[in-house]
Amino acid sequence: MDLPKPIADYVEANARLDIDAMLKPFLRDAVFIDNGKHFEGQAAIRRLFEEEVIPVKAIFMPDTVREEGGNVVVEGPAHGDFPGSPLRFTYRFTLADGAIKTLETTV
Repeated sequence: MDLPKPIADYVEANARLDIDAMLKPFLRDAVFIDNGKHFEGQAAIRRLFEEEVIPVKAIFMPDTVREEGGNVVVEGPAHGDFPGSPLRFTYRFTLADGAIKTLETTV
């Protein structure tokens, strides 16, 4: 799948559950919106990963990508140790300066 580099880097790091590498593609003041909950800045995003991604080993496996309104929309299942796994997610990325500015995830 042909993903922009910051998105590909994030997905690859998520597959390894590597928090530092997952954060690297994000701008310092990035915003991560997880099903309506806002996490602003890398420290808040790190807490999200530490508290909600890593403990349940949530790994996103994209299978479709498209551009929509200036955003990159990536869809696919996420699997892990959580109820309903695997669940199909939509990840909506806004990129700026070669990095992730905003990521919004919805089920």
